[in-house]
Amino acid sequence: MTSRAPLSRKLSAIAESATLKVDAKAKALQAAGRPVISYAAGEPDFATPSFIVDAAAKALQDPKNYRYTPAAGLPVLREAIAAKTLRDSGLEVAPSQVIVTNGGKQSVYQAFQTVVNPGDEVLLPAPYWTTYPEAIALADGTPVEVFAGADQDYKVTVAQLEAARTDKTTVLVFVSPSNPTGSVYTPEETAEIGRWALEHGIWVITDEIYQNLTYEGVKAVSIVEAVPELAEQTILVNGVAKTYAMTGWRVGWMVGPADAMKLAGNLQSHLSSNVNNVAQIAAAAALNGPQDEAEQFRLAFDRRRQLIVSELAKIDGVEVPNPLGAFYVYPDVQGLLNRTWGGVTPTTSLELADLILEKAEVAVVPGEAFGPSGYLRLSYALGDDQLLEGVQRLQRLFT
Repeated sequence: MTSRAPLSRKLSAIAESATLKVDAKAKALQAAGRPVISYAAGEPDFATPSFIVDAAAKALQDPKNYRYTPAAGLPVLREAIAAKTLRDSGLEVAPSQVIVTNGGKQSVYQAFQTVVNPGDEVLLPAPYWTTYPEAIALADGTPVEVFAGADQDYKVTVAQLEAARTDKTTVLVFVSPSNPTGSVYTPEETAEIGRWALEHGIWVITDEIYQNLTYEGVKAVSIVEAVPELAEQTILVNGVAKTYAMTGWRVGWMVGPADAMKLAGNLQSHLSSNVNNVAQIAAAAALNGPQDEAEQFRLAFDRRRQLIVSELAKIDGVEVPNPLGAFYVYPDVQGLLNRTWGGVTPTTSLELADLILEKAEVAVVPGEAFGPSGYLRLSYALGDDQLLEGVQRLQRLFT
């Protein structure tokens, strides 16, 4: 008998999301009765604002929302996204240049599918969100990591990008504010990188999903606002998940040049068709409605940011750059490695994360998920009491 044909080699090479894996493990331990505190998931602990939920409830009463709608998105939402893009990214686009997707992840996937050809090299500043390299590989591209450490606030320079550029380089990933580091590029740094990409004809995929979560008076200037001429070779990806506590609603989007969006729309017409209509209407309400509660969320994140940074800094061997955006802190923990804690001597941040989960019942994501070892990512998008208790457990473990 002939043996079964093999599974997809491409998908077999793709790893499970490390952040979701750690979060799932933490939830399993919690379900088993262990008092685990998890800093793993990038998910606000707030309820979605009630006016958004009310818009969805109203939409449920309209039978037209039970039907297929345009694959690229409802007109009301595409118009709201175009208005937001002008308001927050300084880029005027037509609603036809907007594709509504099932969360930000689908927009990331489709962006790479749209501009990457087999063998293309994609410059990927590290630390990076764990999904980027896998999405690049699924587009038959090659991720080229460009690492910036804590001494650079995790921000790459043009000199580093130029050193990594080859004749196969076609795309740059630009993320500010950053997941996992919370770093925000200054307007000057953003403009310098944008001009470099423009000079070399390199596509930019810029993930702006955290653009409204910045602190200390900092603004995350969009790369297309810093260098308007770059708009014809830039795809912006975004969504409502983080700003409005809507992670489970699964509404994201991509914005870009008309020819690129035509390709992305063709792909989506086969891949998923339209996003849930009720969720789209809720997202339109979020973008068009009052921003008071979103601002309260931001202020709460800022308070938690200050708390976790100050408390982590009390641990000898931990270096904590000050994150100015998103809701993550990314300490350099190389000073904790190769030392014995509770009878265990971790040599990597992966081993350190396992030690922390076992000895302190705290779940963190190791740096290996985002680039080089020696770092941990902690999300501070969790309740205040748990936030402090978790860090105090770390302080006791590493005393």
